[in-house]
Amino acid sequence: MSEGISVVINTFNTEKIIRSCLDKLKDFDEIVICDMYSDDKTVEIAHEYGCKVVMYERCGFAEPARNFAIQSASNDWVFVVDSDEHVTPELVQYLKEFVKNPGNYKGLKLPRKNIYWGKFLEMEYPDYIIRFGKKDCMDWPPTVHSHPVINGEIYTIPKERKELAIVHYTSNRVSDFINIINKYTDCEVEKMLAKGKKVNIPYAFFQMIWLTFEKLIIKKGYKDGTHGFIMCVFRGFYKFLAQVKYWEYLKNNK
Repeated sequence: MSEGISVVINTFNTEKIIRSCLDKLKDFDEIVICDMYSDDKTVEIAHEYGCKVVMYERCGFAEPARNFAIQSASNDWVFVVDSDEHVTPELVQYLKEFVKNPGNYKGLKLPRKNIYWGKFLEMEYPDYIIRFGKKDCMDWPPTVHSHPVINGEIYTIPKERKELAIVHYTSNRVSDFINIINKYTDCEVEKMLAKGKKVNIPYAFFQMIWLTFEKLIIKKGYKDGTHGFIMCVFRGFYKFLAQVKYWEYLKNNK
């Protein structure tokens, strides 16, 4: 079995952040950039770093292109990283050691630190994500916010190993975050439509209140101060907004 590792990154107009991401990945065997025909210098920067570049049609979010990007990798093991994420030197070394003797494991579940407006929010940690695995054992559903399916055993890195966590940097502007919410709730409508879900706006409202309360009190979001309070409200509002958009769609397409 090959011990090589390919990093796979899906991109679209990421020239402002892609360099800092790539700088942390130089010690891997290959970096594959799957770009959705960016209008900026993303592809040019990728070539500058010696990345393998493949193109995929522009479709608004990364998931439809994940499998294509993964299968474009040359090595048996793939590490999927987003352009707004950073990888620690400790994690790089850990993955290199892991592939030397993976045992029966076909994938890894990694902790992730989410940084909102410059602050790490403890309430969302460890925010486990599956991002590392054997290429031939990984399948990524094409729906928004989907997670990869690994055909085989998965090892979970203990949450106490914070030095091995992927560091996720979100936008530092609230207006950008709201734009992201607006974009992805549109995609949630498509998912609900495909599943034939029913909508109940009063229930959605109470669901929003409960979700906000759950994250703020039960998951102790209050310990993250103002940043945590704002994020708890946004998480609840995301669910409510998706339901309202779905209600609007059904009303207009009777």
